[in-house]
Amino acid sequence: MRIALINENSQASKNKIIYDALVKTNKDNEIINYSDENTNLTYVQVGLLAGILINSKAVDFVVTGCGTGEGALLALNSFPNVICGHIEDAEDAYMFGQINAGNAVAIPFAKGFGWGGEITLEYIFEKLFKEEFGGGYPKERAVPEQRNKKILDEVKKITYKDMPTILKEIDQDFLYETVNTDQFKQNFLKYAEEGEIKEIITKVLKK
Repeated sequence: MRIALINENSQASKNKIIYDALVKTNKDNEIINYSDENTNLTYVQVGLLAGILINSKAVDFVVTGCGTGEGALLALNSFPNVICGHIEDAEDAYMFGQINAGNAVAIPFAKGFGWGGEITLEYIFEKLFKEEFGGGYPKERAVPEQRNKKILDEVKKITYKDMPTILKEIDQDFLYETVNTDQFKQNFLKYAEEGEIKEIITKVLKK
């Protein structure tokens, strides 16, 4: 699995702590850091980046958040094919992965993040990526939970515009500002699936 870490500006100072916790708990997954301690991304831009990365198959999963986690949650769930959960502890993480089988999480990095904050993150990531997603919890509920997840995926295909259309209609200056970072250009162009999304972004970056 290829996991992207994207931080927004208010929590940029925690970037290394979050990245280190991800690496420590994901020996078999590839972690790509799309931000750093100086990132200027807003949570809206984080949502847009997550939509681009997931829909282009540049990554399989996005870890992000903000002060409360709520803004990032709303922004990510604004985009097609992104199912983001709000995660505060290891219990949330495990049940989101097993019941909802999403592909992104939003963590409240400013709430209760004092001594031991990095330990809480490690527990979250250990439980989140402990098992293959969608196994069900409790296990006897697996079948209806898996059915509901498939229904949700089909509903989102109807209720959301496709990602190429969004990229064409969104404010192009805003889009350029969002994707014009060294981390994004280095990793997106390397990993994104060939297709319309990659073509659009490549064209935008040539402005």
